[in-house]
Amino acid sequence: MDETEFDIPAAMAESVRSRAGAWALVRGFAAYWGEPLGPGDGFTDAELDAAERRLGLRLPVALREAYRLFGRRADLTSNQDVLLTPDELHVLDGALVYRAENQGCAHWGVPLDGLDREDPPTVFRLDLADKAQERWEPWDERFSAAAAAMALMEKLLEDHELTDVLEWDEELPDGLDELPALGRNFRWYQGPEVLVGVAEEAWVVVRARTPQALDAFYGVVPGESPEE
Repeated sequence: MDETEFDIPAAMAESVRSRAGAWALVRGFAAYWGEPLGPGDGFTDAELDAAERRLGLRLPVALREAYRLFGRRADLTSNQDVLLTPDELHVLDGALVYRAENQGCAHWGVPLDGLDREDPPTVFRLDLADKAQERWEPWDERFSAAAAAMALMEKLLEDHELTDVLEWDEELPDGLDELPALGRNFRWYQGPEVLVGVAEEAWVVVRARTPQALDAFYGVVPGESPEE
């Protein structure tokens, strides 16, 4: 895919305006930074209908759209944390849980009282030693925006020779352009053939399109060059 065919700043800006924009971002991003989405990359309506029958509730439109579009694409959903399969969806203390931290230390969900909205808000819950202290906290105002941010960050966290995770040192190198905000606690930057995500002001993850681009990034940020 030619670089001019995917304008990530425009796609990210549109993703926070509508579900259609969020899914267009995921499509363009998947094609440019990996493999284009295909018909087999999502779950079927029959699988989602079965989940609704099992749970006794209706899944929000945005959730169904995301699962149908890229729910089976592990590179966009499950490199660090895990998007639950339809038969793993479950209810916990007033929320439909759809995603889990890789060691079960946290969960993401949709409040049950928001399931009737096409693109409902999402919530987040830490798994604490004192269960009485656990609470659902607001995460993202729209499921589609949370899902798009998930796809970008999970792809950046893919075990790949052109990715790396660095410690956050409160300063990023010159030559990076900040991208539109997407997802809670995330900031995004673009440089020459590199995409950078900053998570919770704690760590930085970079994905390059070529070894040369990653080496150039290492030239201005401490890190180890990929093995020859």
